[in-house]
Amino acid sequence: MKLRAYQQAAVDAVYHHLRERDDNPVAVLPTGAGKSLVLAKIASDAVGQWGGRVLILAHVKELLEQNADKVRRLCPDIKVGLYSAGLKKRDTNTPVLVAGIQSIYKRACDLDPFDLIIVDEAHLISKKGDGMYRQFLADCKVINPHVRVIGLTATPFRLDSGMICSPDHFLNRVCFEIGIKELIRDGYLCPLISKAGVNRADFSGVHMRAGEFVNEEVEQLAGDAALVSAACAEIVELTADRRAVLIFATSVAHGQQIVETLRRNHGIECGFVTGQTPAAERDEILARFRGDPGNDLFGQEPLRYLCNVNVLTTGFDAPRVDCVVMLRPTMSPGLLYQCVGRGFRLHADKQNCLVLDFGGNIERHGPIDQIKPKEKQSRSGQLPPAKECEKCHALVACGYANCPECGQPFPPPDRESHEAQASEAGVLSGEVTDTDYDVHDVVYRVHRKREAEDDAPRCLRVDYMIGLDHWQSEFICIEHSGFARRKAETWWRQRCLDPCPDDAGEALELADAGLLAAPESITVRSISGQRYDRIVHHQLSEIPNTALEEAPF
Repeated sequence: MKLRAYQQAAVDAVYHHLRERDDNPVAVLPTGAGKSLVLAKIASDAVGQWGGRVLILAHVKELLEQNADKVRRLCPDIKVGLYSAGLKKRDTNTPVLVAGIQSIYKRACDLDPFDLIIVDEAHLISKKGDGMYRQFLADCKVINPHVRVIGLTATPFRLDSGMICSPDHFLNRVCFEIGIKELIRDGYLCPLISKAGVNRADFSGVHMRAGEFVNEEVEQLAGDAALVSAACAEIVELTADRRAVLIFATSVAHGQQIVETLRRNHGIECGFVTGQTPAAERDEILARFRGDPGNDLFGQEPLRYLCNVNVLTTGFDAPRVDCVVMLRPTMSPGLLYQCVGRGFRLHADKQNCLVLDFGGNIERHGPIDQIKPKEKQSRSGQLPPAKECEKCHALVACGYANCPECGQPFPPPDRESHEAQASEAGVLSGEVTDTDYDVHDVVYRVHRKREAEDDAPRCLRVDYMIGLDHWQSEFICIEHSGFARRKAETWWRQRCLDPCPDDAGEALELADAGLLAAPESITVRSISGQRYDRIVHHQLSEIPNTALEEAPF
């Protein structure tokens, strides 16, 4: 079995690190890139060429079976053992041992020394505390102080502690990394396309606990019967040409709602697996969804739809998956990556994988190929519980659009720091998405850049209300010169019979006097990975037939 060029490069980088440094390396390869082949090659070389003893650690039985199978196929002369309660295997003395961390973490002293330990999904090793991996690796180092640890992962970071590599950790340095877009370009991973779900809950007000959304609040929002019904109808419509649709739900109750709604409203059979699904039943459902040969002998057609709750994020290999549906939000960029990664693998029956995001996750974390851990943020960045009216200075709750004391309208919130979050954010950086929105309201303001001098040119800021709490802004450079001024003049001519003013304050007065054509809809262009969206088209009403002298000054 010959390795691909990038897989061999990963192996070479690991060997170089082990020769040149005395700490422990991590190789980063995307889901579907063949990490199991890389670790199999390292394990077989360690035994066959250097006479060492190797332990391969993973956390789910699917990974254990995959890794053991790859080592056996790559080097059939090496005996490979399995130690896993779930697989009912208790091998201990083989040159290569593939073990489940849950079964082995208290038994380091029963297994004899290892020269090399390879950890699959290495981001699961906590950087602090007394987790299973940390306890076991610490015991192994007592038994053999010279043991080396190699980590393999697609996401070299954790939500609670950032990057997994540090000088005081079991893993110290990334020695190799290859990206999703590069592997898609070279034909090793499946192309991705994305679409945001229209019928989705607003999770912006959900509280946080331990860095993740409070599940009870998420379940209450996502489980609204009308919303589930509308979302399922949307999924059915958008997946009409898809062969294998994998759905991630928020909870068991939410998943049951989805399965029942698809059956009742659309006549669709949707499989369902949770952590409590009996092993035999789970294996049968997954085999049908994967389209494994043999199921048709019992009159069972492959499942097109499969819903799960927190179980098919890692170790689940189903190359047929050509649509991933996120019907849940997450604050974990790594979890989002793992869920979407179920659709990375190539298959003869699919041209691409569609990612349907009903949880605002791609907007929250950015393109999947640029995901990285965010610095921990306090809640202080949220809107304050009250705001002050500019006219009468009354302090009122933030929810008011107009001051309840004097009727003065409040300007829309300054969304500049959020304008990169498109409503249909692309799943890969560089993906261009044009979205049409009806305009419900428009607000004009004079704008000067922060910290600019008092005599710096000002703009006319235009805020378009295109959703309940969704505004899109553009800036018309009224007081500028050159190309920016010419663009402003063109913008103005499309809306007003009178000449474009030279003063932003005068432009605001004319706009507030109703002399500009009203925007009916706008087209917003989002380019994943770029900070701001921009408006590329306006649909306008007729220009008001009002003379300049009629405008109040």
